[in-house]
Amino acid sequence: MKLSDNEIRDITKKLEEGKTLPDKYRFMLFGDDRELELVWNGKTSEVTNVVLPFQIIEHVDEPRPESVRNQQMDIFDASGRQLKGWANKLIWGDNKFVLSSLKNGPLREEIEEQGGIKLICIDPPFDVGADFKVKIEIGNETLSKEANVLEEIAYRDTWGKGADSYLTMIFERLFLMRELLEDNGIICVHIGPQVSHFVKIILDQLFGSEKLINEIVWQRRLGQSNADRNKMGVVTESIFVYAKSQNYTYNPQFSKEGAAEY
Repeated sequence: MKLSDNEIRDITKKLEEGKTLPDKYRFMLFGDDRELELVWNGKTSEVTNVVLPFQIIEHVDEPRPESVRNQQMDIFDASGRQLKGWANKLIWGDNKFVLSSLKNGPLREEIEEQGGIKLICIDPPFDVGADFKVKIEIGNETLSKEANVLEEIAYRDTWGKGADSYLTMIFERLFLMRELLEDNGIICVHIGPQVSHFVKIILDQLFGSEKLINEIVWQRRLGQSNADRNKMGVVTESIFVYAKSQNYTYNPQFSKEGAAEY
């Protein structure tokens, strides 16, 4: 886009004065034609590309039942132990570095040989306040655990500054997940009302708003607790389901009567 003389003078003056350029110039100068974008303090397009080695701590390979072995003889040996393919893998570590290592490291080739990653389900933290307690609801009772000093420091460093640091944290991880996901794969993001509106815009930006398959709203508890007498109870959370492309597979479940269940 060609700039007018007045626009050039305005840009030059603001740069000389050390002022921030208005957003309209960012789009005009750099040709950024994204239809939708969420902007926050500290946002960056730089994404981690570190590759860390994975160390095997424990390998559990329980024999499969005979009924399963008979159905998949090419995967299990006579004893029922798995011969090939991906066994269940539990990787411990910061998921940002794990995702980066899976994307850029030697395991990427093995993942693609096995058909790639078709489904990602995440349940990230979504309380961006300063409450460092871990709360667990058991029936009508809520139990809480006070965080230790290290947990409080980790919380503050990751997203303790509020929405800005939380969005920086979640954006980079969702970007890496999108890169790992196969073209016919889908991602499910469980999120609460505290930040769901922010996260949905990020998902729209990364995957495209047209790739939203559904927003599943589920009720996590009934009514109001004694602690919520002065306000309406927060009883629902959302699961955003996005596709990498329109080439995803959907298999509806059926009841015994044969009617589709959604």
